[in-house]
Amino acid sequence: MNRSLAALLLVAGCSGAAPYAPAPVTPVVTPLTEKESTAPTVDEAQAFVKDVNEALRALAQDADRAAWVKSTYITPDTEHLESKERDRVMEFIARKVKEARRFEGLDLPKDTARSLYLLKFSAGLPAPSDAKKRARLAELTTQLESIYGKGKYCSPRLKGKGDDKKSECLELDELGKVLSKEKDYDLLLEVWKGWHSISPPMRSMYEEFVAIGNEGAAELGFGNMADIWKGGYDMSSAEFEAEMNRLWTEVKPLYEKLHCFVRARLQKQHGTDKVKAGAPIPAHLLGNMWAQEWQALYPLVEPHKGKGNIDVTKQMVAKKWNHEKMVKTGEAFFTSLGMQPLPKTFWERSLFLKPKDRNVVCHASAWDVGLSGDLRIKMCINTDFDDLVTIHHELGHNYYYQQYGHLPPLFQAGANDGFHEGIGDTLVLSVTPDYLKKIGLLDKVSDDAKADLNVLMTRALEGVAFLPFGKLIDEWRWRVFDGRTPPSEYNKSWWELRRKYQGVAPAVDRSEKDFDPGAKYHIPANVPYTRYFIARILQYQFHRALCKAAGHTGPLYKCSIYGNAAAGKKMIDMLRLGASKEWPVALEMLSGEKRMDATAIIDYYAPLAAWLDEQNKGQKCGWD
Repeated sequence: MNRSLAALLLVAGCSGAAPYAPAPVTPVVTPLTEKESTAPTVDEAQAFVKDVNEALRALAQDADRAAWVKSTYITPDTEHLESKERDRVMEFIARKVKEARRFEGLDLPKDTARSLYLLKFSAGLPAPSDAKKRARLAELTTQLESIYGKGKYCSPRLKGKGDDKKSECLELDELGKVLSKEKDYDLLLEVWKGWHSISPPMRSMYEEFVAIGNEGAAELGFGNMADIWKGGYDMSSAEFEAEMNRLWTEVKPLYEKLHCFVRARLQKQHGTDKVKAGAPIPAHLLGNMWAQEWQALYPLVEPHKGKGNIDVTKQMVAKKWNHEKMVKTGEAFFTSLGMQPLPKTFWERSLFLKPKDRNVVCHASAWDVGLSGDLRIKMCINTDFDDLVTIHHELGHNYYYQQYGHLPPLFQAGANDGFHEGIGDTLVLSVTPDYLKKIGLLDKVSDDAKADLNVLMTRALEGVAFLPFGKLIDEWRWRVFDGRTPPSEYNKSWWELRRKYQGVAPAVDRSEKDFDPGAKYHIPANVPYTRYFIARILQYQFHRALCKAAGHTGPLYKCSIYGNAAAGKKMIDMLRLGASKEWPVALEMLSGEKRMDATAIIDYYAPLAAWLDEQNKGQKCGWD
C-alpha cells in the first residue's frame, strides 16, 4: 500500500488528466479579499504553485514522521501527535484549494495548470475552516485507524493458535492465519464474527467523520467528498463510474466462472446445507477475513494435484530465509531492471518484524517520509511465499517514489492512483516458476500444461477473486458520502454490494448494530480503494507491454521481466513522469495504448477460463 503524503492527503494528486473537462460543481461562494478581487496574473499563479510545493515539502517532514511513529507505536500520545499534524496539513490544503480558485480561467503554462488541477482535487479529506471541527476531523481519523490497529479477539478456542501459544487473544494477522488454515466451519465463523466485533465502536465516529468531511467539501465548492474522490480523473463523476463499470463488465464473466467452481468445491467440503447451490458463498469460508483473495483455498481447488506448485514457503523455511533475505531478494529484482539500490536508511528505519512489546498497524505499506527519499516499508514479515510476493509489491511503491523524487511535491504521485498500486502488482506477475528457479527456490521448472494450469489457478485466486471487492469498497463510500446510503443503512448497503458484486454473504444475521465496513482497514484509515481495482486491470496491461519490450514470446503467464534492461528502461521512463503528465500519456509511454484495457487479463487467464467452463458444466452458476 502506498503511504506517502501525496497518496494519503493529496488523494487525487495521484490522478492524471484524460481528454475530458472536470465535473462541474456549484461552489460555495465566499467573499474575496482585496488581493483576490484584483485580476490575477500568470506570474502570480506560478509563484503560488511554487509556494505550495515548498510548503508541502516542509509539512511532510513532520506529518509523515508523526504518522510513522503512530503506526509503529500506537499509544494515546502518538495518536495525539499524529492528529495535530493531520490538522495542520488539512488546514493548509483546504486554504490553498480555496486560494487557487482565483486563477481559474487563466491561460497558464502546462505545468502550472496541471499543478493547480491536481491541487484542486487534492483534499481527499477536506477540512472545514472552523478550527474545532477541523481538529475533531483529524482526531477522528487517527482514532478510527487506531481502533483497527489495536483490534483483537479473545476466545478459549483460540488458545495455542497464535504466536503466543498460551494466549487466547489473537490480533488480525493471527486470526487471518486461523481462517486460512483451519477447516472447522464453526471455528471459522467464530473467528470471522470475532474480528468483526472490533468495529461497532467506530460506527458513530464514522458518521461524524462523514458529516464533517462533507462540510469541508462544500466549503471547497464540491457537493460532497465523493465528488473529490471521483473528480481527479479529468472526467465527470458519472463518466468515471461508467468507466469503472465498463471494466467490471469486461472481467465479470471470468470472476463468475471462478466463483462457480470454488463454491462447488466448498459444497463438497462443508455440505450443501451450509454452501447452497445458486447462492452467495458464506463470507467466512474463503480463507480471508474479507473474502477478497482466496489463495488459502488452493489445496481445495488445485486443478492437478502436485503439479507446478509455486508456493515455495517450505523451501524458504528450509533454506533459512529471514526477513532481510526476503527484502534483499525483492530489491534485487528492481536493480536487475537498471534501478538503484535502496538507500542505507531504508534498512535502518523500516519496520520488518512485528514488535512483541507494543501495538502496531501490521497492514503492509510503503513510505517516502517527508517526500525526501527517506524510503521505508512497514510490514510484519513472516517467512512465507505470500509475504515474499507482498514485498515485491511494496517495493514497487518505493521504487516509484525513487524515480519521481526529483519532481515538485504536487507531481510526486502516480499518473493516476491506480498506477502506483499497478506497478507493484505488475512485478508480482513476474514472480514466475522460472524466476523462482533463478533465485534458488525451485530446482526445476515444469513445461507440463497441467502445471501451467495450476499456476494460473494460484494467480486467479488472488488477481481475479479480488476484482469485485476492489470495486465495491469505494462504491459503498461514494453512496455514504453523497447521501444515497444514510447512516441507518450503513451495514445493509455494505452487504447488498458484497452480494451483488462478490456473490458473498454473511452466514449469520447482521444488523445496523454492526459496522462491518470498519473491519476493513481502508475504511477507518480513509484510504481510497478504487485504485486497487484499477491496478488489477493495469497490472496485466503493463505486464503485456513490458513482456513485449523484453522480447518475450509465448503465453503471457510464462513471462518474467527479471533481469531485462529493455523492459526496465520502459518502466523507468514512465515512473519518472510521476503525475506531471496526464495518465493516458504515461500509459501510452509504457504500453502504446491510451485507454485502460481489460483484454490483457482475459488473455492471461484464457487457458484457465476454458478449463473452468468444462468443470462448471451442470453447475448452477451465479447467485440470487
